[in-house]
Amino acid sequence: MYFVDRSVAIIKPRAPFLAWLRTVSGEDMIDLTLDSLRADCTAMLLPEFDEPEQAVAYIDEMAEQLFRMELASWHEDESAWPADISLLAFWQWFDVEFHSMVLDSVDADILNTPTTEL
Repeated sequence: MYFVDRSVAIIKPRAPFLAWLRTVSGEDMIDLTLDSLRADCTAMLLPEFDEPEQAVAYIDEMAEQLFRMELASWHEDESAWPADISLLAFWQWFDVEFHSMVLDSVDADILNTPTTEL
């Protein structure tokens, strides 16, 4: 195993995200629960930070992009997205867990594939 010079943020949807998802998906998502929605979430590598506030500030800078990415991963029609995707709305719609210790258990290079910009 190898220590990685990164930290991790886990982006976890909250109740407003689930409520929105049910409105745009109709009957398809009626049985979806918040627990199941939060069971497999987006994990992001971040730079290492000395203080938790630095990690929060880093997420703040990209909150709108993250918000768009999370919405698009469930529903691509932007006209159905919420009108408010501000920083405040991001923190109302998502919890973010930060983890400072990252280990790589694979003895191989990491393949970097860029995401599309939203």
